[in-house]
Amino acid sequence: MNIPLDEFEQHIDEDILKRGLQYFKKGYVTSVDELSGGEYEAIVEGNDTYIVQLQVKNGSVIACNCTCPYDWGPVCKHEVAVMFYLQQDELGLKAKKKSTTKTSPLSDVAGKEKKEVKKKKTIQEQLEEILEKLSPEEMRGYIGEYCDKDKTFRDLFLTQYLHLIQPVSKDIYTKQIRAVLKSASGRYGYIDYAGARQVGNSMHQLYQLAEKAVSAGNWREAMYMGCAMLEEMTKAIEHGDDSNGDLGGSIDNAQNILFRIAQECTDSGIRSELFEYSLDAYHRKLFEGWDWHYNMLDLAVELQQTEDEKTRILHYLDQIKPKNDGWDFRHEDAQKQRLKLIRKTEGETCANDYLEANISNPDFRRELILKAIEEKNYAKAIRLAEKGIAADQKEKPGLADEWKWHLLNVYQLQNDPENVIEQARYLFLNSGRFSSKEMFHIMKKYVPAADWKLFFEQLVAEKIKSERWVSFHTIADMYIWEEQWENLFSLLIKNPSLDNIAYVEKYLTKQYASQLVDLYCMAIQTFLEENVGRAHYKTACKYLRRMNKLGGREKTDILIAELRTKYKPRRALMEELDKV
Repeated sequence: MNIPLDEFEQHIDEDILKRGLQYFKKGYVTSVDELSGGEYEAIVEGNDTYIVQLQVKNGSVIACNCTCPYDWGPVCKHEVAVMFYLQQDELGLKAKKKSTTKTSPLSDVAGKEKKEVKKKKTIQEQLEEILEKLSPEEMRGYIGEYCDKDKTFRDLFLTQYLHLIQPVSKDIYTKQIRAVLKSASGRYGYIDYAGARQVGNSMHQLYQLAEKAVSAGNWREAMYMGCAMLEEMTKAIEHGDDSNGDLGGSIDNAQNILFRIAQECTDSGIRSELFEYSLDAYHRKLFEGWDWHYNMLDLAVELQQTEDEKTRILHYLDQIKPKNDGWDFRHEDAQKQRLKLIRKTEGETCANDYLEANISNPDFRRELILKAIEEKNYAKAIRLAEKGIAADQKEKPGLADEWKWHLLNVYQLQNDPENVIEQARYLFLNSGRFSSKEMFHIMKKYVPAADWKLFFEQLVAEKIKSERWVSFHTIADMYIWEEQWENLFSLLIKNPSLDNIAYVEKYLTKQYASQLVDLYCMAIQTFLEENVGRAHYKTACKYLRRMNKLGGREKTDILIAELRTKYKPRRALMEELDKV
């Protein structure tokens, strides 16, 4: 996430934006605290009370979280309300009620000198100051009392510090994770949406502890955390609502920890222990059915140090046979793991021989093509790409398009206009995998200026012919890139839907404002004849406002009056029309 705070309104769905603004204006945002530099926590009232957390860095919101169940988009109305709160001075907004009042760092009082106002301490600064003043006895008493009151806090506290009183082991973390899962489970052991969020928060804290352990060189402790989290969360994901990705995210984090250990650990004993764990987990099919079952072999390759370990890995890789039935991701992944092992133990020459011998693996063909281009061996790159096209055109056309794209790049490097135009034209007309705009501008660059007008007209005709149904946006884009406003307007006349009018409006406003108003007027009437429901009424009213912005206030008022008469029984529509 990266939403510039000073223009967040441009990056958020209009509906959510309006609701968030209403929440702010009604004073629903309370108790806004800066936890530390750029990290904010707020309470937002709604149907319930929700906690919102925002992280701001370099003027942009890079992360946000809300305890509400909304999961239809990147941000909810409560998070937007807090953004309005943070930007209220810049936007000139006021809420009915405020829990805190923002004060300018400088103020003028009756012509006196400007006095500096002391900045409010962040929550983190306040905590640090309090902790410095508390005696060990007071701290011990508070923690003990809070552990009695809050089971989740007690479990996390034990997870972090149990190693101080007993030898560190995977069992310690397994028990604590199970305790967290049990507290979040319902009557029948199922973890619902709210429970999954609770588990995700707890596992994130454990992940942060594991990261600190890795950074401090406490490899074994981090390894046990990662292994316990991977195993327990794999079980949990089968009995939980992971629609928000909290449980799956914990599994990803656990794997990140194990791979970090594999890459950074300097203790050969711990590396050996983790190696044995990875092969044992694969052998016992601990994670079978999930992607990370095969990731255990990849982890083993990362950890491999001896010839015996290499032999053991190859034993399992040899068992993954090709299916020869189209896409064979498992076998291709096994080939990549074997390549990694060859690179590590036998060197680049042997690795290159293995790539050449298994060129049907698209990752290998891609690597060899890029290597040939880097070495300016363009003839080899062309040969590899053309063979790839021949091999994949029938069964894997999308992959064949990629090889054509590599050909296009080689021909550009060779400054071969004829072949550049041929490949760019093919990809523009037939492939949705690459940027149409990029292909278009490549063609325009290489087609002689004197021939471009005719070439463009033929290209439009071919694009229309190549589409199963005419894509308005595709053809409109071509006219927009060429600034052919008359042709663009003619295209719109033939396809006057609300979405199409809105798509080209900004390009045609200068010359065709009144005509756009008329098109909106007809399209809104058609839209309301075919659609009912408040969501559709809001859409119609959104376009009525566009009519106003185009200078069509009079026609908008007439249309609204007609709609009020025609659809008088539609109460929701009447309410939405009141807001126009």
